[in-house]
Amino acid sequence: MSINTQAKILTIQFNPKIGDKMHNCNRVGEFISDNSKEGLDLVIIPEFFSTGIDDNSFLNSPEEEKKSPTLLYLSELARQFSANIICGTVIEKDAEGKLFNTSYALDRKGSIVGKYRKIHLYNYLGGNEGRKIKPGTSPAVVQFDFACVGMSVCFDIRYPLLYKTLIKMGAEIIVSPSAWCNLASISKEEMMDFINTWRAFNIARGAENLVYFITSNLVGKTYPNLYSIGNSMVINPLGKILANAQNKECAVFQKLDLALVRKLKRQYPVYNID
Repeated sequence: MSINTQAKILTIQFNPKIGDKMHNCNRVGEFISDNSKEGLDLVIIPEFFSTGIDDNSFLNSPEEEKKSPTLLYLSELARQFSANIICGTVIEKDAEGKLFNTSYALDRKGSIVGKYRKIHLYNYLGGNEGRKIKPGTSPAVVQFDFACVGMSVCFDIRYPLLYKTLIKMGAEIIVSPSAWCNLASISKEEMMDFINTWRAFNIARGAENLVYFITSNLVGKTYPNLYSIGNSMVINPLGKILANAQNKECAVFQKLDLALVRKLKRQYPVYNID
């Protein structure tokens, strides 16, 4: 691992065009290009970024890992900009034809160095993610060239024991590509409560695990009756909000001080405490 303790990350937040993978991949490429001047150690992309939240779009066009057009495109971006990338999620079809909501990790050469199949699928209050998609079973941590990164996806954020496992596995940064949304028809007060809960989850997952916690969320009306709340965040290990994308399409560039994580892990070994 590099002795340089400064890490430059980019978390992307946007509203994908339903079912148009090439358009959405190109948007990601534009965000990375526009924010690459200082160099990038890690880029995080939202869940369902290539298809949007639409059953027909993502279930009817699953991708095989070795032939995935989405991964091939992102691999080229990783090489072009010499950036590690957390590839949001794609619907992966395995050799047996089973479907998983999978987040891939690419290194700076564009090689797949890790993947995480979402464990906690959203099957509540009208959600039917698990209707055809299988849940994953294994937590995942990736040793990149600059830091150890734990992987999670969206609804996982409600399950703190997963994150305890990730820090036991050595995570210094934990990422969460997300498509956190609610019914567009709820009141402004209800939506604000919903957003505040999301923000609280972000702060708690960072502070309780003494890691940098980074979310990359969709934003805006992402389906006829759904509204994605944005608020992609970067939280430091003390629970401080370093960045919040609020409710606009943007990419947030943030520098992290990994020395802080490593110092706190020595002082407060929470990963050893049950």
